[in-house]
Amino acid sequence: MMHLEFQSLRGHAIALPAMGSSMEVRIQHSVGKQSIATVRGHRIVCDQPREQGGEDGGMTPPELWLAGLGGCAMHYAVEYLRARHLPVEDLDIRVSAEKGGGPARLVDITVDVEVPALNDDRTRAGLLRAVETCLLHRTLNNPPRVKVNLTELVTH
Repeated sequence: MMHLEFQSLRGHAIALPAMGSSMEVRIQHSVGKQSIATVRGHRIVCDQPREQGGEDGGMTPPELWLAGLGGCAMHYAVEYLRARHLPVEDLDIRVSAEKGGGPARLVDITVDVEVPALNDDRTRAGLLRAVETCLLHRTLNNPPRVKVNLTELVTH
C-alpha cells in the first residue's frame, strides 16, 4: 500500500509518495533479448532493436527509463495546469539523452515541455518548478545508493 503526503506548491497540493514508501518492479527474462517488467498487474516488454540482435518488441531499458522521467514530468505538469484551470490538451513532453562518458552512460538529458501559450511569466516559472519537482527529476539531482544483490537458486 502506498501512503501519500501532500506538498504545497504555491498553495496548490500535489500528491507525492510518502517518505519511506517502497516500490518494487519484477523483471524476468522472456525470449532472446527480451525481458518482461511487471508491477501491480501491468506488463512492459523491454527489448533491443533488430540491429542489436533483438526483435524490437519493446523499448530498450534506457528508452523506458527516459519514458519514466517524461511520464513523471507530465504528471506534475498536468497537476499544475489543472489546479489553475489551464488547458492540458496540447501539452507535449519530449525527453532526449546523449550517451557518452566512461563508463558508458547517459551524460546529457533534456526534458522539453511544449505547452499552449501561457498568460504570464509567473505561470511559466511555476510550471517549470512543478516539472522539476518530479520524483525522478529530484532523484537524478540527488542520486540514490544503488545496491546489487546476487541470490543463487538452490535446486535439489
